[in-house]
Amino acid sequence: MTASKVFALSGSLRADSHNTALLRAAQAFDPAGMEIEIYDGLREIPPYDYDLDHPGLRPAVVEELRRAVSAADGLLVATPEFNYSVPGVLKNALDWLSTDWSRTEGVPLRHKPTAIMGAAPGSFGSVRAQLALRQIFLCTDSDVVAKPELVAFRSHERFDGEGTLVDEGTIGILKDLLTALQDKIDAARA
Repeated sequence: MTASKVFALSGSLRADSHNTALLRAAQAFDPAGMEIEIYDGLREIPPYDYDLDHPGLRPAVVEELRRAVSAADGLLVATPEFNYSVPGVLKNALDWLSTDWSRTEGVPLRHKPTAIMGAAPGSFGSVRAQLALRQIFLCTDSDVVAKPELVAFRSHERFDGEGTLVDEGTIGILKDLLTALQDKIDAARA
């Protein structure tokens, strides 16, 4: 069987983001042999605009994002928490991925096997942001992994100075999350 292709999206634009580091850790510790592609174009996604959200009118960067998510077997999202929710840049990208007004292309997020995780420096981690993501993915009819939940609270204690995930408990949950995502991908293929 070919390796599953997973599109990974960090909700943080910060250079030393613990959420992007979580995605790199997923590449390093993946027990299923997935091909995890970390997206680095979030900064270029323009604000969602219904008037442009139609085939042939969307900005090229948005069309590329939609194609990449549609082509992937699964989606892996790492989110920080801003104001008890997901960062605006992440929500904006998901808005572009949640539509098919022409009813000709399909919705890239519909039925997409998806796993959520997040890191934040506070004691509550990204719990509320992940809850907000679950609501978004409920609306898009995405196939979200329910358990395990990876909430890397006090994230600065889980990574070394180079941004490498070193906390064994978090590594174990990450491996379990990726295994659960692979199970959803396998079920979707069947």
